[in-house]
Amino acid sequence: MVGIGPGDLSLLTMQAREAIHKAEVVVGYTKYIEIVQSLLKDKETISTGMTREIDRANKAVELALEGKKVAVISSGDPGVYGMAGLVLEITSSRPLSAEVPVEIIPGITAANAAAAVLGAPLMHDFAVISLSDLLTPWEVIEKRLKAAGMGDFILVLYNPASKKRRKQIEKARDILLKYRNKETPVGIVRNCFRDDQEIYLTDLENMLNHNIDMFTIPVIGNSQTYRQGKYLITPRGYRI
Repeated sequence: MVGIGPGDLSLLTMQAREAIHKAEVVVGYTKYIEIVQSLLKDKETISTGMTREIDRANKAVELALEGKKVAVISSGDPGVYGMAGLVLEITSSRPLSAEVPVEIIPGITAANAAAAVLGAPLMHDFAVISLSDLLTPWEVIEKRLKAAGMGDFILVLYNPASKKRRKQIEKARDILLKYRNKETPVGIVRNCFRDDQEIYLTDLENMLNHNIDMFTIPVIGNSQTYRQGKYLITPRGYRI
């Protein structure tokens, strides 16, 4: 299980590069295979589209049982909304699959990457919440948003919106407005660390006026977060 980071190969760890180099087969979502294509010379690749995670995981386990060295790639970190959990579930639930050794190689998450671009917004307690209700009921997501709002957590949103799914980001913003000032700083990073990267600095009231889709990470500050020029800063509490 290999985390390939946010998309720029310079942010791929040495351990991740070595794992891909040693692999005979690389399995991943089509977009992620494209990102690491330059590292895949003479390697067998298996790619599928969105929502085909179970198929990819099963195929990877089958190939491993055949004795092949398989690298399953995930953007960011494979253990953060990635493929690691699914592969471990499969290998632990089937007698033969339990013989497959699994190594999880971490990667730079979207939250870390977006925070680096924005400055230092995650200097205090923060929460990461996915707004995709494909696998998690919206009622559960809503409870988590309310808890993050009440707890004054800095909030990082994954899977905030898509062409067909816009209501969730609108509802999330409305929930947070009940707990924090409408002028709360918000940083929005789209295509983080990629050639077409976009960065917007805005506030909670106006965040929906910007381009937000599945390639976007909004970072919503807490009550202490402030904007300093092109950066967002959340004080850690040091006396300076």
